[in-house]
Amino acid sequence: MNCLASTFKYTLGKPFIAKNLTRAMASFTPDTYKTLVVHVPKQFVVHVELNRPDKLNAMNHTMWLEIGECFDSLSENEECRVIILSAAGKIFTAGLDLSGMLSLGQEIAEQEDVARKSKILRKLITTYQKSISSLERCPKPVISAVHGACIGGGMSLITAADIRYATKDAWFTLKEVDIGLTADVGALQRLPRIIGNQSLVNEIAFTARKIEAAEARECGLVSKLYDDKESLLAGAIELGELIASKSPVAVQGTKKTLVFSRDHAVEEGLNQVADYNSAMMQGEDFLNAAMSQATKSPPPIFSKL
Repeated sequence: MNCLASTFKYTLGKPFIAKNLTRAMASFTPDTYKTLVVHVPKQFVVHVELNRPDKLNAMNHTMWLEIGECFDSLSENEECRVIILSAAGKIFTAGLDLSGMLSLGQEIAEQEDVARKSKILRKLITTYQKSISSLERCPKPVISAVHGACIGGGMSLITAADIRYATKDAWFTLKEVDIGLTADVGALQRLPRIIGNQSLVNEIAFTARKIEAAEARECGLVSKLYDDKESLLAGAIELGELIASKSPVAVQGTKKTLVFSRDHAVEEGLNQVADYNSAMMQGEDFLNAAMSQATKSPPPIFSKL
């Protein structure tokens, strides 16, 4: 309960209404993780923090697995409509925890045959890929809030989010080539679609150079910059609260359609959203929202989904 309460200082400097706080905390019981902390700053807004600050939030095996478990769980939780992803401590993440790779190296060394070594590695890689992709699979919008360094696997993590905010001192790098690896958990697949400049993506991927916050904003990696972490989280929570006030049927359908359309032809995307809306427009959310707009009455309170 203490970790839940700690988040509520990020409320745009305004007192949080006690009854809303009580309702939000009573209606949502976050799962417990070893490397993540889950907060509830506003009703229907869930805040997930990477929580290995003493290790600069380096992504060890446990964290990789828990990220997937957490976002898969939130996908099904009707008390969650928006997710904010941030990190505790000095930086967002130092990327892959190389010290944790020693046990993997020992396991591989025990195998003499290259085919069997490859099987072990492929299983691990695809497990980590699925964990990162859980942000994209989740029908609830994910807002990543980055402060300080975002290195290696952290880049893959935030590219799977829907919206990316950062502090003005944030910086980003695809570090994998510097440790003899090809980035393999999503950044190389998603960055070209996000930035829209293949030459720049290639430069970043081949050199592992730093992308400062201003450049990240300019190229479209992030959409907004804040002076410090506190204002960053306040802005992310404010955005999350706004999104959470909308129809969850409409918002989740919009995310599904955006992700589907990104990877399919226009005609396929049109067919997908036609199928979705032909069912969902018969629901109460469309009728209530349309009536509210037409009569200029207060926005409706939408049922849980």
